[in-house]
Amino acid sequence: MKKLIKNGTIVTASDTYMADILIEDERISAIGKNLDAQGAEVVDAKGCYVFPGGIDPHTHLEMPFGGTVSKDDFETGTIAAAFGGTTTVIDFCLTSKGEPLQNAIDIWHKKSKDKSVLDYSFHLMISELNEDVLHQLPKVINEEGITSFKVFMAYKNVFQADDETLFRTLITAKELGGLVMVHAENGDVIDYLVKEALENGKTDPIYHALTRPPEIEGEATGRAAQLTGLAKSQLYVVHVSCAEAVQKIAEARNKGYDVWGETCPQYLMLDQSYLERPDFEGAKYVWSPPLREKWNQDVLWNALKNGQLQTLGSDQCSFDFKGQKELGRGDFSKIPNGGPMIEDRVSILFSEGVLKGRITLNQFVDIMSTRIAKLFGLYPKKGTVAVGADADLVIFDPTAERTISAKTHHMAVDYNAFEGMKVTGEAVSVLSRGEFVIRDKQFVGKPGSGNYIKRAKYNETLSSIDEKLPI
Repeated sequence: MKKLIKNGTIVTASDTYMADILIEDERISAIGKNLDAQGAEVVDAKGCYVFPGGIDPHTHLEMPFGGTVSKDDFETGTIAAAFGGTTTVIDFCLTSKGEPLQNAIDIWHKKSKDKSVLDYSFHLMISELNEDVLHQLPKVINEEGITSFKVFMAYKNVFQADDETLFRTLITAKELGGLVMVHAENGDVIDYLVKEALENGKTDPIYHALTRPPEIEGEATGRAAQLTGLAKSQLYVVHVSCAEAVQKIAEARNKGYDVWGETCPQYLMLDQSYLERPDFEGAKYVWSPPLREKWNQDVLWNALKNGQLQTLGSDQCSFDFKGQKELGRGDFSKIPNGGPMIEDRVSILFSEGVLKGRITLNQFVDIMSTRIAKLFGLYPKKGTVAVGADADLVIFDPTAERTISAKTHHMAVDYNAFEGMKVTGEAVSVLSRGEFVIRDKQFVGKPGSGNYIKRAKYNETLSSIDEKLPI
């Protein structure tokens, strides 16, 4: 059914203006005043902003880790994301050495099929890059539409790849049109520091942070950036948490290297002291990279404002405190890494970013949606409000106030990392391809309604991006 969104203020990465939006056949068919919308359902957005749906470029739904599996799957995770104003997620597909890449992709398709209420896509982990893997990658890109590849520089003996694998992945990505993503921490040094801490009886959650100091993240970020410049390739650094990593990304970009950076709401709002909470409560805040000293928050906000960092992902990887995080009692290295972030990503960026003057309203849209769509081959189908784009839209009340709490969130996990935080600004209604998923703050979607999205190649997206739509 046709829909007409009236009386809202449309906000894109470049413009803010009053207009109505006509939706037909899952897409935006017209934008303007006094539109001919005979037979359309009228949706009143008076007093609200209308944004392009948020895109979360960094989720781990139903992911095995540390002898357990993350609590939120593609159903609960995408429902929570929708409540927060996100309409597309890109999840990380994990691979194993010696395993055909397609096997891993098929497992992720099985996890998501008939569950996701939002459109979704996958990144693919690269754990080794031999001739066999090289032969498989063109099919992954051309048939599966997976055009981004994750290399872990940490988690020794689990996920960590060596520098040769990273460098060869960068070279291959340049040739095939992929974007390389890195978890940038020096896993070898971390492994040494963790063993040393445990040998000295240092087992509490705070030692997760103290054995992964910011210098470790800065070093790995700089190394990855230098290898990117050497390969003349492209790099996206995930979950940047500290000044040391921001500095290395800024230096690389100043040299003209094609390097991008993402941070996450937890690094913008929480700090290392949370890991010192008594009664093992600090385990709730164990993820990697770890939380940093509070002063890093201003560095990250400034980096978003000045363009040294470009996107905000959630790094959603939720584990219950009871029964899952508790696996690490007496040994911080056994605490499952990750937290529940997918639902509050957009509202925290708006409340703490826009309303406190740290970023502009248009930057907000760019950071949580548009730039992500451009980098990951989704634009202009996703990430903007324009004729021809998918009708992925958020009707957002900028004055609504709420207190974040596990009692009211929609994730499956038993705690909220932002418990008690007051935020202003909330998604009222959310549409995915023109159909309501959230309507008047109620879930009205259907598990399985989300489509798997094949994405364009990195070089194709960026080379033609500004010619497709003026944004």
